[in-house]
Amino acid sequence: MNLERCFSALLLAVSLFLLYLAWGYTAPISYDPLGPRPYPAMILSLLALCSLFLALRPKQSEDLGYTPSLLKKLLLCFLALLFYGILFEILGFPLATAAMVFAVGKLFGGSNTACAVTGIALGIGFYLLFDRLLDVPLPVGFFG
Repeated sequence: MNLERCFSALLLAVSLFLLYLAWGYTAPISYDPLGPRPYPAMILSLLALCSLFLALRPKQSEDLGYTPSLLKKLLLCFLALLFYGILFEILGFPLATAAMVFAVGKLFGGSNTACAVTGIALGIGFYLLFDRLLDVPLPVGFFG
């Protein structure tokens, strides 16, 4: 059993455990008709299904090959997501999202212009979608 299958099986177990925990989420006050349960349940269900697929898929003829370059990109992606979580409240959702999308876009080889435009569009677009249309309050940082 290779490393990818072991990691997929572990991720499947963790996502199923977290899905079990998320199933008990209830809101003390009914402010939302759906409540807090559907969002984590949907995400964790999707994660469990994808992990199951990766653990059970037929053996591929080629190996990923964990090169130092790939490991460096994975570490930088992890750091971008970590800083996104840290700076989310301070900078606000639109700016933190734009910075994170820019950083991850650069890791995937995007140009500065394309990464900046995509980051700004996603930051503003997702803010308007969640805060205005779905009524999910998001921090605006020092813009608010």
